[in-house]
Amino acid sequence: MAGKGSGYGKTILFGEHFVVYGVPALASAIGDTTTCVVESKEGKGYELNDNRPEIPGYKEKKFNEQKVAIKNVLEFMGVNLEGTSLKITFGGDLVCASGVGASAANCVSLARAINDEFNLGWDNEKINNAAYEGEKGYHGTPSGIDNTASTFGGLVYFIRNLKGGPNTIETIKLEKPIELVIASSGMTANTAVVVGDVRKKKEENPEWFEGIVKEYQEVIKEGREALENMELEQVGKLMNTNHELLQKVTVSNDVLDKMVKLARDNGALGAKVTGTGRGGNIIALTPGSELQDKVYNALKDAGHPAWKTLIGV
Repeated sequence: MAGKGSGYGKTILFGEHFVVYGVPALASAIGDTTTCVVESKEGKGYELNDNRPEIPGYKEKKFNEQKVAIKNVLEFMGVNLEGTSLKITFGGDLVCASGVGASAANCVSLARAINDEFNLGWDNEKINNAAYEGEKGYHGTPSGIDNTASTFGGLVYFIRNLKGGPNTIETIKLEKPIELVIASSGMTANTAVVVGDVRKKKEENPEWFEGIVKEYQEVIKEGREALENMELEQVGKLMNTNHELLQKVTVSNDVLDKMVKLARDNGALGAKVTGTGRGGNIIALTPGSELQDKVYNALKDAGHPAWKTLIGV
């Protein structure tokens, strides 16, 4: 027998960059998952087989971080590799890329497979804690938002504690999943540089920046309410407003703006940058498989790698 587990990918619906300043963000699990199979036998150490689909070069670039993450999860869960040998196999349909929570899904699926193989009886809360330890291997000091979405599914409402205490993390379930398209610009941005540039703009003109933050606070408040009430036209409008605010703080660029416009022109209720910006991905809200297909095909035909998925799973 072998232990099996899975973890959801994620996307940020509202709040990237603004979350750094202590205002809420809203993320969602997506329908794509990473799976893990763990087989224990006599011996020492572990053998790793990573069969996850990827944007070319992603797994190689993250390999050393992944090794630390696996070590962290195993240690946290009390697995002693001096007395046990493991075969760890990752798979699933979540494409490993920046901005989709691939590292968190990796850690959650491993924790669940270990839990299953050794009959530990851990609940989701403990699995989430193990995955958070794993995420430290990838991110140093993770926010906790990715592993929470990956573990519990649904939506995650997140507020960073600027004083260093526990962050506020709430999980929210939607009435039903909603179709979404994710598309890649093919460009990779350095998160630290982009966050630093936004901070510089804030320091140069604090009153202007505070005005943008106030606008965003309304967006997130109304966005959460609209999602909970399944008012999808309103959700789309608020995603568009969020994108405009991200443009103002310079985290979009011409390529992303054209992708957003293309998605909207083909019927998406809303579209915006997701994640770091200046590269990476956009998301488009496309309720119903027909609209999802139309927007997906438009982005793909324009040369952008795209995925059809669901939020609120």
